[in-house]
Amino acid sequence: MQGKIALEEHFAIPDTLMDSAGFVPGHYWEELQKRLLDIHGQRLDLMDKHGIETMILSLNAPAVQAIADVPRAIEIARRANDALAEECAKRPDRFRAFAALPLQDPEAAARELERCVNELGFVGTLVNGFSQRDATTPLYYDLPEYLDFWSVVAKLNVPFYLHPRNPLPQDSRIYEGHPWLMGPTWAFAQETAVHALRLMGSGLFDKHPNLRIILGHMGEGLPYMMWRIDNRNAWVKVAPNYPAKRRIADYFNENFYITTSGHFRTQTLVDAMLEIGSDRILFSTDWPFENVDHAADWFDVATISEADRQKIGRTNAKSLFNL
Repeated sequence: MQGKIALEEHFAIPDTLMDSAGFVPGHYWEELQKRLLDIHGQRLDLMDKHGIETMILSLNAPAVQAIADVPRAIEIARRANDALAEECAKRPDRFRAFAALPLQDPEAAARELERCVNELGFVGTLVNGFSQRDATTPLYYDLPEYLDFWSVVAKLNVPFYLHPRNPLPQDSRIYEGHPWLMGPTWAFAQETAVHALRLMGSGLFDKHPNLRIILGHMGEGLPYMMWRIDNRNAWVKVAPNYPAKRRIADYFNENFYITTSGHFRTQTLVDAMLEIGSDRILFSTDWPFENVDHAADWFDVATISEADRQKIGRTNAKSLFNL
């Protein structure tokens, strides 16, 4: 399929490059860092070869979210956004941008998002999971201190991509002795799914029903859990004990989108289509941590209808981001 739009596609600046060093074995690191620092070389060549018209670029993880020094987090976010704006301006026909945000300071994050959208032309934000102001306390975005920030996101009417990061060490004890479960194998999905559920149950979408949240990796396992979440112990007639006014599945189906990033399996895609609908699924690759050819070659021949392929591969993203 030609004309695909991909939106979980990462880059790094020198200040954040080493955040990605631990995600591949040592002998692959030289290749990964070249991929992360490249915009207009190998990346663009692969886009041309595999029918990707546009990539929406975002900073690598955890980057800004893991910088406990708040002024430093604000500085790095602004530096990364300025660098990305400069690169996208070289090829605005091929590249668009997600803002990095210093959510350690919700007011500063809101101001930076306004700057990126209104002055730099960014199409939304991608945030790498919870933020932290110290080494031990994760800041999740259902906390009351983020209500004004979400009001700004709603006012700007841009999507918010909730991207994974690993849990903090004291919250990773379930994985002790099993390091292979960290990162994209399992911990990324578990951490991000819980964060997304916190947002759904908090009442955030009752206050701001137009908010649009994006999850990668076929929804971090959530599409396949919605019925269970809302119907566990259904014979026990008690009201849900969360602040939100509606079923969790209602918010998932109305306020969330998911992408195919890093999860290239047709059976899983079809399951997701049955749960959330093809109008809310978007093609992505997760470059440079996954291969463009693996994503595109799979998607182009996946056994779905051509109408759904066009939606997922292109037109859903055009509509969501006003491209």
